[in-house]
Amino acid sequence: MAALRLGSLPPPTLTGITVTKKCERFNGVFKVVGDGGGDNGFPPFLPKEIEKIKDPFARNLARRIKRLPVQIGCSESYIMSSCVQPLAQTDANPVALLHCFDSSCLEWRRAYPLLEESGLEAWALDILGWGFSDLGRLPPCNVASKRYHLHQLWKSYIKRPMVLVGPSLGAAVAIDFAVNHPEAVEKLVLINPSVYAKGTGNLAKLPKVVAYAGVSLLKTFPLRLYANLLAFDGIPLSKSLDWTNVGRLHCHMPWWKDATVSFMVSGGYNVVSKIKQVKQKTLIICGENDKIVSNQLAMRLRFELPNASMQRLPDCGHLCHVDMPQNVVKLIADFARAK
Repeated sequence: MAALRLGSLPPPTLTGITVTKKCERFNGVFKVVGDGGGDNGFPPFLPKEIEKIKDPFARNLARRIKRLPVQIGCSESYIMSSCVQPLAQTDANPVALLHCFDSSCLEWRRAYPLLEESGLEAWALDILGWGFSDLGRLPPCNVASKRYHLHQLWKSYIKRPMVLVGPSLGAAVAIDFAVNHPEAVEKLVLINPSVYAKGTGNLAKLPKVVAYAGVSLLKTFPLRLYANLLAFDGIPLSKSLDWTNVGRLHCHMPWWKDATVSFMVSGGYNVVSKIKQVKQKTLIICGENDKIVSNQLAMRLRFELPNASMQRLPDCGHLCHVDMPQNVVKLIADFARAK
């Protein structure tokens, strides 16, 4: 990453309602990519499979996804990075929402509208290598690149210390970022955090052909459905099938397989040594019925973080922000506003 130089385009001003714009490039000048450019108001860069999704919350949030230019290298090297941008700026520091491993900002489909209703300025961000960015010229998708990209996006558009929210592996992303860029993070919210895995382990040593075969399996509907059934308790099969399609929508992006292999062979996140370096006040939200990350690991994290508190949610699984959005939003809002 030493070859990368800092820099940014002037971001759009958030003094009121954000004007939607189309995604184009003229004579090397990037334009902000807005939503509403495709059929039924969906951005044209989303996979056509968005039309098959029935969940109204997912469809509504998908219409608001846009791409913003984020500089990653020389003065003319940008990634058109996907996110949901707030409609207006508030006086309080913003909330930035990350997502789980191999997912997208659509995870926040049920919680995001409630965050806006609560008066918070919320950004739902796609981590580099996942989501719906334009990665036609694939950059490295290792930890350093993901961190650098997030910092450049923050530096260009958010610009103020944020309450950084990370669910599952997103908690590792949040801890890594907070330790390396403390000026950008006011507080942390970690939801069923997966932070004790030592990267991708032996997967990093797989031959490329085997890695690609494994990633192809990761995209399959049966495997994604199984993960969805683990994540949620007691939802109807029809909803589970639809939510599986939401969760794998980004897998239809043409670069997804290459980006996922790039992350896998890079070694992934190993933040165990960074946990005690976290200076920010932290809230851990723990679903008591989580079948993916043990509650015991969340409790361990509670005691290892220098300044942390924990809130448990009964009858809640791994994706608390999807399962119980009202509860999660209240916890985030109260924590964000507390002095």
